[in-house]
Amino acid sequence: MTAKVPLKETALNADRIARIGREVQAVCPDFDADNFTQSVTADLPRLELGARIARTSEGLRTYLPVTGPDALDVLLRSLPPTPEAAGVTNDFGLHTYSPHSDFVTRYLRTGEHLDQALTALARLTRYFSAEVAVRDFLNDFPDETMKAVDTWARDEDHRTRRLASEATRPLLPCAPRISLPADVALPVLEQLYGDSSTYVRTSVANHLHDLSVTQPDLVLTTLQRWKDSGLTADKHFTFIARQALRTRLKQGWPAAYTFLGYAHDAPVELTPLTLLRTELADGDTLSFSAALTTTAAVPVHAMFVISSTTPTGKPREKVYFLLRGTAKPDRKLLLAKDHVLRSTATVKLTPGAYSIALQVNGRRFPSVAFTVLSP
Repeated sequence: MTAKVPLKETALNADRIARIGREVQAVCPDFDADNFTQSVTADLPRLELGARIARTSEGLRTYLPVTGPDALDVLLRSLPPTPEAAGVTNDFGLHTYSPHSDFVTRYLRTGEHLDQALTALARLTRYFSAEVAVRDFLNDFPDETMKAVDTWARDEDHRTRRLASEATRPLLPCAPRISLPADVALPVLEQLYGDSSTYVRTSVANHLHDLSVTQPDLVLTTLQRWKDSGLTADKHFTFIARQALRTRLKQGWPAAYTFLGYAHDAPVELTPLTLLRTELADGDTLSFSAALTTTAAVPVHAMFVISSTTPTGKPREKVYFLLRGTAKPDRKLLLAKDHVLRSTATVKLTPGAYSIALQVNGRRFPSVAFTVLSP
């Protein structure tokens, strides 16, 4: 089996640092590309990805012969003429350009340079998504940055429109928290939920999902208003709603199921859940099945829930999607799955007692126990 190469090694490596150096030197001959590349590359092995980005932007500041707006001008002129010319093949961008937006937030986050910095981030996000950098500006210059965000939401480029939603997410992963109210960007989302771009609509859905953690009723009200507006295709709206409510669905919140058309009190019953094996090891397959019956045709949304305890004794649940469909009174609906039990990079499968239960339209059915054996 080929070992997986860590993201940090492909995202920002010696070749990409050298490329940055060449591109900057091409527009600024006084930039010492060789020493920049050597000094930054020497530090890479000990650094994780975030630190590599910071170290690269620090190296740019060290070796650029100019500072402030003049330095920013050099970085912008060093960009290839279009993202496509730079080799960008997806909406998110190329990690080669992540240090550029980091440079902006580290060295141009001042009132004096604010307009130039925010304009630069809107352009840079087309080469590599700049939402993390924007959050520092939201904290330091909230009013001015939100005005820029509102403008970005109307930009002709879908990557800049997406930045308006993504940068203002209440719980953006791997990013600093912002001190603004969680629902501050709701007017921005109103501009974007019917966007033509899947990239933008996905960000809107994830933004609403963040908001659902603390204000689920507001999210439902917002979704209902958008549904009533008829401004987006049914399939696009359904995607947004499911993504926005996904954690609330896992938690069995009746209002989320009702909104999506799944009655929490639907007249359904399950046969006892059966397991093919009740003793398994890390990497084995947990095979389970049950049959759903109903007295009337009803839409059903099924999940399965695996419960255990952490090494410190705290309860832990993992909820997984199983199926969506329509149950009919004249036939049984099979709920079955072969689920591989496997440790991940973030969660280790610890030996001990486990249980599995099925959840239909938010209603939890009786669980069945199984054991994960020691290696």
